[in-house]
Amino acid sequence: MRVADAAGGRYVTARGRAAPPPGAGGPLVRYLVQVEEGLPITPRRFAAEVHRVLGDPRGWAARFQRVDRPPYAFRVALSSPDLTDRMCLPWRTGGRASCYNRFRRLAAINARLWGRGSPTYRGDIASYREYVINHEVGHALGHHGHAACPRPGEPAPVMVQQTLTLQGCRPNPWPALTGG
Repeated sequence: MRVADAAGGRYVTARGRAAPPPGAGGPLVRYLVQVEEGLPITPRRFAAEVHRVLGDPRGWAARFQRVDRPPYAFRVALSSPDLTDRMCLPWRTGGRASCYNRFRRLAAINARLWGRGSPTYRGDIASYREYVINHEVGHALGHHGHAACPRPGEPAPVMVQQTLTLQGCRPNPWPALTGG
């Protein structure tokens, strides 16, 4: 998926709701999904992928319910590099990262990285997408800091900034595989 530096500059909300998977445990967490106008992915398709990841049993211990209006705990938004930079302020991504902005309650997912992945994932775009959703939603759930690699060769905790470096660990998209 090729993504320009900038797109429409406004978000379109994915319509409809998606219930937590049957048997999911933990607290109910309502979230909203958006896609910047002009990106080459529909809100419906992006929302389905986000919901699949958040409903996976290897993920965060919560029952995630997608909604299309308030109230919600946070938003997950696919954004061009330029909009990601604006939504992440005061942190500057330089178009090379995604972020969670707690003041906006927004996980801004960089669409360029969504489309091509990260060099740390060596071409495994599907796993990288799972990682970036879990990492930024982890911030939304209160995991504000970043983790370090416990030992070289082990799976990286999902809160390591795996987009930028693995610190000697192996890529890992799931919180449950490393305890968060």
